[in-house]
Amino acid sequence: MTPRIQTLPTTLLVGKKSITSFADNNTFELWQSFSPRKKEINHVINNDSYAVEIYPTTTFFQNFDPTRQFEKWAAIAVSIIEEIPVGMESLTIPEGLYAVFPYKGKPSEAMKAFRYMYGEWLPNSEYEMDSRPYFALMGDNYKGEHPESEEEFWIPITKK
Repeated sequence: MTPRIQTLPTTLLVGKKSITSFADNNTFELWQSFSPRKKEINHVINNDSYAVEIYPTTTFFQNFDPTRQFEKWAAIAVSIIEEIPVGMESLTIPEGLYAVFPYKGKPSEAMKAFRYMYGEWLPNSEYEMDSRPYFALMGDNYKGEHPESEEEFWIPITKK
């Protein structure tokens, strides 16, 4: 599982956010409240969905604590931010370098991929985690819990 290294341009998102932890994961509820309302958002760029996570520190996965909280977003990309639907917010992901890992399989079974990305690839690479948001990009081949579902994991990185 070798990532491609890619510069993401500044990306504007509109969606819903919550505070969660891996132990008290509310991802399903977040997406359940957001997905039916996507059509309310103006200036949408494409059909891709962004599952964004903003960790309080770049060392969040070192000495991992599943009860430690972080910010989680369900969002879509827009060309400009104008009127934001009630109950939603905007998020700007700044331009920066990312390690992009393709993933095929059930999202609920991605833990092995995450262990590899954060426990093997990142520590042994010429990069370290940056403080920009992490996200999973779910495009047309994303099929939820289907074993043939495809998505990409975007890890913010900077040279060591």
